[in-house]
Amino acid sequence: MNRLELVANGDREIIMTRIFDAPPHLVFDALTIPALLKRWLKGPDGWSLETCDIDLRVGGAYRYVWKNDDGTEMGMGGTYREIARPERISQTEMFDGNWTGGEAISTAALEPFGDRTRLTTTVLYASPESRDGAIQSNMEAGITASYARLDTVLGDEQKEQAQ
Repeated sequence: MNRLELVANGDREIIMTRIFDAPPHLVFDALTIPALLKRWLKGPDGWSLETCDIDLRVGGAYRYVWKNDDGTEMGMGGTYREIARPERISQTEMFDGNWTGGEAISTAALEPFGDRTRLTTTVLYASPESRDGAIQSNMEAGITASYARLDTVLGDEQKEQAQ
């Protein structure tokens, strides 16, 4: 089974790496198409991605809002800085209420890995405290759960394309 590797790098970065059993173009689509994102980018159980607006172009904005079963909402958004399909996406990200302590820059690099894809996401936080707060937020559990759902979505997409 593919496992998330999450490591702190320097004093402001987190690097997350995961192998997916799908080619880069399908993983890229799953990162950028709202209908696909809503199927997997949910975080821990009890959460759903209610709002997923994407203007996929350099300078374009995106907006996500998650909702918990108890009605709690968490939103974030940003702008795309770089888009190179299917190899790379870089974007700013800022959570509502600025609970992470400033704007971060997230860069997803997709590399062929045999007939699979290695996804490496690097998040550069505004400060060491912001990075440490993100790590302490139990982000790893949410990302692990979401990536397990992404495995299912990618499998479904590959079956659909094979038909």
